[in-house]
Amino acid sequence: MNKIIDQHKKIEAEIKVLEALGGSVTHKAISVRDSTFKRFPLLFVTLSTFGLVATFYGFEKVIDEIAFFSNNPLIILSTGVIILILTGSLYKKLS
Repeated sequence: MNKIIDQHKKIEAEIKVLEALGGSVTHKAISVRDSTFKRFPLLFVTLSTFGLVATFYGFEKVIDEIAFFSNNPLIILSTGVIILILTGSLYKKLS
């Protein structure tokens, strides 16, 4: 019985060491991320903007490829507004 208790204490001690190590690694990763963003804010803003614009442009090109949508822009507008209303009401209901 004492052997089991000793093993349990050793395991608990190892778990505490691993938790402390994980916390220090997380703290270091956050500080590196924050310092990188502080050093290159324009780069991050530019990359984020490019990603957003590329996504919208990609959606536009996909919609242009669908003949039904490219011939009926009001349907695209109506569909977009309906989706926004539905997601807004869903968000409101979940909050």
